[in-house]
Amino acid sequence: MGESELIAEARKAFFVMFGLLAVVWLAQVANYADDYALSREFGVLPGDVGALPHLLTAPFLHWNWAHIESNSGPLFVFGFLAAYRGVTRFLGLTLLVAVSSGLTVWFFEQGGADTVGASGLVFGYFGYVVVRGLFDRHLIDTLIGVVMAASFAYLLTVAVPGTPGVSWLGHLGGLAGGLLGAWLFRDRRPRGATPPTPADTPRADLHKELGDLGLL
Repeated sequence: MGESELIAEARKAFFVMFGLLAVVWLAQVANYADDYALSREFGVLPGDVGALPHLLTAPFLHWNWAHIESNSGPLFVFGFLAAYRGVTRFLGLTLLVAVSSGLTVWFFEQGGADTVGASGLVFGYFGYVVVRGLFDRHLIDTLIGVVMAASFAYLLTVAVPGTPGVSWLGHLGGLAGGLLGAWLFRDRRPRGATPPTPADTPRADLHKELGDLGLL
């Protein structure tokens, strides 16, 4: 991906995440106004076949204002970092993570409580960002992954089996989906290949060097 393409994708990623957050907050306003009926009607209910379509709605709903506030910052940061190299790939990742997180809850959660919230997406994007550079062989993405892993490793404490007060199954399922997505949506460019650049342009050598370093 060339410099101009990367900038264009990063710009799209910003607006996609801004739009996603806007939808989540608008859903919260409507949910609050209706005494959280949306969370009760469109959450993931373990073992209920009729609730399977709710795998795609539950990430947009929350149970209270503190719930959505705690998810919003990480959702935007990790979502942007997951999307800035390709919005189309990011949309596929989002679908994968929503399904993996929701299915983990659907299969293994005990009790009859509806599970909602964007934290499954947060953990999926986090896992994807941490390991994407290793699969894509991009130096910058690898460094970003190292920084994110070191800075937000504490998030994993709420994905530990048995963690009370949170949907640790949704977190763990989302994380697994993000790691799987990093492999499924990896850059399949052959090792050492560089983006096509006209040989007679003055920047051709620079692009080749950056490509060899995994910076493009």
